[in-house]
Amino acid sequence: MDIAAELRDRILSGELGPGDKVPTVKELAASYRCAGATAQRALGQLAVEGVVRTSPRGTFVADEAPVSLTPAERAGLARRTGSVLTEGESAAVTAAELVLPPLYVAEIFDLDHGDQVVRREYVVGRGKARLMLAVDWFPAHFAALVPDLLSTAPGKVHGLLSKVLEATGRAPTYARDDMHAREADRREAGHLGIPPGAPTLAGAHRWSDEDGMILYGEWCLPPRLTLSYETDPGGVGPDA
Repeated sequence: MDIAAELRDRILSGELGPGDKVPTVKELAASYRCAGATAQRALGQLAVEGVVRTSPRGTFVADEAPVSLTPAERAGLARRTGSVLTEGESAAVTAAELVLPPLYVAEIFDLDHGDQVVRREYVVGRGKARLMLAVDWFPAHFAALVPDLLSTAPGKVHGLLSKVLEATGRAPTYARDDMHAREADRREAGHLGIPPGAPTLAGAHRWSDEDGMILYGEWCLPPRLTLSYETDPGGVGPDA
């Protein structure tokens, strides 16, 4: 696990780029003073994750970066399956609390001065790979209806969004995503295990209905992580 984690970090940080050759089993075994079988398992784990590819010439960093769901897709997944996670993923909740929000968040929720919101911060990962840092904001009164919103326990992540929608009787009728590329700040870098200032794809998503905002979320991804999703081409073309 330690060998795979270090190689993964070198790849996600850009130290090893697409097509670069990864140290051989023999080189890893000598460097980490471990058995060749241990080094081989580490490379095998990275191959399963899609981070590296193997060929008769050796092991190389994959040309295509690992793929992740967008946070909005994860929210949709949660409505369908009860979980924001795909198979093999885990989420570590690093904060869950009632807070006074930044001014821009207060404006998004149309709050008065001094009103609070629920803030949940979590890191999504697969093995030791960190795939996303996210912060979700909910109206403060949701916490009384769904106390798990203020829990950091791993077992309270599954089905949380479904519980919120059921308990509040709310259903989103409007959704919007915004994305932009920028450098990771120190907090984000620490959570994602990347150097401060590393490139990141960041974004925000919001769900609302006629009664106002249900969920506002912000997120960022480490370098070389690809977001991929299908779109409807029916509205594209000269007759659209």
